[in-house]
Formats: sequence, structure tokens, C-alpha cells
Amino acid sequence: MGHTATAEAGSGGLTATEHRLANGLRVVLSEDHLTPVAAVCLWYDVGSRHEVKGRTGLAHLFEHLMFQGSKQVHGNGHFELVQGAGGSLNGTTSFERTNYFETMPAHQLELALWLEADRMGSLLAALDDESMENQRDVVKNERRQRYDNVPYGTAFEKLTALAYPEGHPYHHTPIGSMADLDAATLEDARNFFRTYYAPNNAVLSVVGDIDPVQTLAWVEKYFGSIPAHDGKPEPRPGDLPEVIGEQLREVVEEEVPARALMAAYRLPHDGTRAADAADLALTVLGGGESSRLHNRLVRRDRTAVAAGFGLLRLAGAPSLGWLDVKTSGGVEVPQIEAAVDEELARFAAEGPTPEEMERAQAQLEREWLDRLGTVAGRADELCRFAVLFGDPQLALTAVDRVLDITAEEVREVAAAKLRPDNRAVLVYEPLATEQNADGDDHEEGADQ
Repeated sequence: MGHTATAEAGSGGLTATEHRLANGLRVVLSEDHLTPVAAVCLWYDVGSRHEVKGRTGLAHLFEHLMFQGSKQVHGNGHFELVQGAGGSLNGTTSFERTNYFETMPAHQLELALWLEADRMGSLLAALDDESMENQRDVVKNERRQRYDNVPYGTAFEKLTALAYPEGHPYHHTPIGSMADLDAATLEDARNFFRTYYAPNNAVLSVVGDIDPVQTLAWVEKYFGSIPAHDGKPEPRPGDLPEVIGEQLREVVEEEVPARALMAAYRLPHDGTRAADAADLALTVLGGGESSRLHNRLVRRDRTAVAAGFGLLRLAGAPSLGWLDVKTSGGVEVPQIEAAVDEELARFAAEGPTPEEMERAQAQLEREWLDRLGTVAGRADELCRFAVLFGDPQLALTAVDRVLDITAEEVREVAAAKLRPDNRAVLVYEPLATEQNADGDDHEEGADQ
């Protein structure tokens, strides 16, 4: 078979084994016979951080091109075959990876593996000017619909550009710019595929009602002959000082339904105890309707209609703590900002109460177990820990690490990081303030 297996490890009864093909493809298998379904997840170690100036958006464009046809599967055939077999599928792009996934009836697992192998091995045979132009237009329309033409749509893009300086690999978001999407050529796309869409730059996980021996035989049959590629450049380093050192601000005047205060705090890299502690801090402060900021701003002061604080985990650069508050009625942003800073300062001094700590750990534990409890979620997490941290087994013990964090660690990371001189701030001011005469018609923003 040309593979090696690691020893099994598990948490809560979950297990996973790792194998490697001769061409470098890493394969992670996790049996789960509870339901007759199987999830296939393929992570490529390429995201927007690998892009260069003038060619942003290529990673996301390629996510779309991978559904545009390959040598054996034409046009929309990938969707048609998976959905016709009773399965579901999609793909996503982030700063640090591009992933593709299917959840199938267990007896259709071979079809999903063949489809993924066919486009990994033969996409270039089908990539032409017509498919390039088609998907370029699709991505540009996605940018218009999700970013440019919706309230607060460019907030994430603006805040990351503030939080990560010009020239930093995370300065731009995966969607890319219109100008760069227009500038991308067919040869750019072909070179991108040759460089990054190789088996030795990917992790394949298969989770569910599977026979591991048969599954590995299929993987070897369909993926084993795809050649490796050794020309991948290392991504530019994403390290930055631990604290920004000043407060960066931008005021945006747009047609939005309410004033908004958004901020991105520079937080520890993913995969560290400090990142888990930061996750717990943000959960206490802004993770749901029992959080401190919701209780203060929405329930008590009634100055906001929504207040959330969430963690964008990043492995190759400092993570971001994402604050999102939508104001109520005619409330001004400085009033909101003063209240937020008061709550953060109190938390930095006192830390979480035992009840808050227990609730936050239970909330994150539930979220982790929800992900690991589904075949698709577990497949994705196994790939994530394999690609970003080198060890898929870490996915199975993530819950234990969260529960091991102490209240003092949570307080310390809040005191060190949740400070005014460690944030990029975005203030939204409506163009027509009379639209906000009452507080009943506001959009509630979701955490990033």
C-alpha cells in the first residue's frame, strides 16, 4: 500500500489512524458505525496567506474552479453525481487552507474518493478560458453579494487590513480584490494548481461507517498514481509583535441600519494554551446572551441591540479577537466604547467568577463535542490539526485542553491583550441617521 500507520489514540471513545501514500498524501481514518454515512474531507495546505501582491483571490478562485469539471467529470458533474447519490458537498477557503468535503451514504464512499482523486489528478485537462471566465464572474458576484453590497459587508476586510500591516500575508482576506480577480490569467491559475494541488500538500480524512482496509485500498487505487510536486514555496512569515502598541481606527460612513463598533484585538496563535485561554475569555465576555457585554449593553444599559466577542483562530499569525456591537436607537459609539473598555478593565483585574468559568468551559466543550460528534465535523478537525499542527490526534484531545485552562490564565491573557493599545477599531456611522429613530429595525451581526 505504501503507507505507514500511527498508533491509535482517542478521547471519549473516538479513535483515528494515520497513513501515508508513497506520493506523500496523508490519510486519516476514523471509524464510526453509529449511522450508515461516511464523510470525506480533503485539506490543501494553501490559502490566501500563500498569495502574492497583485494576485490576491487566487486560492478562493481555485476553490470554485475545482467544481468546474475535470478530465472524467465535465461541467457541473461533481455536484450532480454526489447529490444524485444522496450526498452533500461543498468547499471553503480561508487564510490558511482550502478544503473540499462530501458526506455520503456509506455505500457511496468509493464515488466520493474517485471524484476527489480525479480533480486532484486531472483538473488541468479541463481548465480552459471558458471555465476560468465563468468562475471569475461567479467569484466577483459573490464579492458583490457578500461584501460590497450588504450592510457592514466589508468590515472584516477593513479590520484585517488594519490589524495586519501592509505587506503582511494576512493583510488581505481570501475573497481578494476586484482588480486582482480581473488581472488573473489562465496561466496564473495553471501554475497555482501545479504548485499547491499536489498529494504531498494535502491531507485526506475519511470518517464514518467505513471498512479501513477497503477504504485504504480505494485511496491507493485512485490517489496513488498522482505525482507529488516539490516546488511549493514557504508562506511568508506572519509573526508580529505581541501587542500592536497603539489603537488603529477607521470611521466608515455607509448606508447601514445602525451605528456599530467593531474591533479586532491581536491574540495568541492557535494551538497554544494562551489561545484556549483567550477563547474562554471572549466566551465569558461576549459569547452569547449570558455574557458580560450582552448583559451590560443589551440588557442593562439598553444601548445596543447586539454585542458579541469571538475568536478567529489563526496558526500562522496572531489570532484575532473580534468584537461586534450594534447600537440601539440614537446611541453614540463613544458611549458604547466607554462601557466596553470599563468591562474589559474590570475583567482584566478580577478575571472570571467560578460560575462564569464553569459556564464558558461547558459552552466550548459542547461546541467541540458537537463538531467531533458528526462525521463531517470530525473529518474537518482531523484535517485541520494534521495540516496546521502536524498531528491529527490533537483533534481528539482538544476538549481536554480547554478544560485544563485555569481562571488565572484567562485573566492573564485578558489583561495582556484586551487593551485599547492592542486593537484595530472600525466605527460605522449611518449616512442617513433618521433611519435609526427607533431601535426595532436593526440587523444583528454574527461573530466572525
